Amino acid sequence: MPAPAPRPVPHRLDHVTCVVTGAARGIGRDLADRLAAEGAHVALLDVREPERPLGDGQSYVPADVTDKDQVDTAVGHIVQEHGGVDVLVNAAGLVSDRDSLLNTDAERMHRFFDVNAVGALHTVQACHPHLSASERGGRIINVVSRTFFSGSAGQLAYVASKGALVGMTRVMALEFGGDGIAVNGIMPGQVSTPGTRQFSGDEVIEATMNKQAIKEFVTGEHLAGMAAYLASDDGALVTGQMMVCDGGGLLR
Repeated sequence: MPAPAPRPVPHRLDHVTCVVTGAARGIGRDLADRLAAEGAHVALLDVREPERPLGDGQSYVPADVTDKDQVDTAVGHIVQEHGGVDVLVNAAGLVSDRDSLLNTDAERMHRFFDVNAVGALHTVQACHPHLSASERGGRIINVVSRTFFSGSAGQLAYVASKGALVGMTRVMALEFGGDGIAVNGIMPGQVSTPGTRQFSGDEVIEATMNKQAIKEFVTGEHLAGMAAYLASDDGALVTGQMMVCDGGGLLR
């Protein structure tokens, strides 16, 4: 029997302001929708406009996470409108096709690090003063990748940049603990998003699912439930963790 669809917890995030990067589509948008459904005001920060109309409690703020000035301006606007930032979700990221590491050049490595790692650094630096001032305790949630543990042949730049974000998450947890900020990484299985669909068709996604212990497709909604828990009061003392949501695929 299929598992029940994840359901929001009403009002769990009332009076909470969240910033979600990479929220125009894909996993980032799923996270933004779930946080808003639980009562938060969610600022969708992305270089492109959202593909679907905004819902209640959502606003769009344009910014390229690789540009520190744009990020600082965007966060300043959010703080001016809503009085602070309580939760930062770093979902902006590049997904790659597959090619030998022997063909990977410095330009490609830098491009992936700029978005997947340095972009998160920019948003964390901009949001930190407000997260540390949050009366409920700030939260940082980084969308990382289980490929840090499993490897992924042909995706050196992606794996290395997401691995950097794993390391950054641990450093953030230690450095910001004294500020009352909990910092965690969430690791999805392969999710059918516009980004992954560029390089993986139905057969690849189904083959990934068939390797899982629980043979159901992982969706952005599953990951969003994990993010909502970490953003809530229930996640206050969970920090420095890499939480995997992949139906047990990493067990193989």
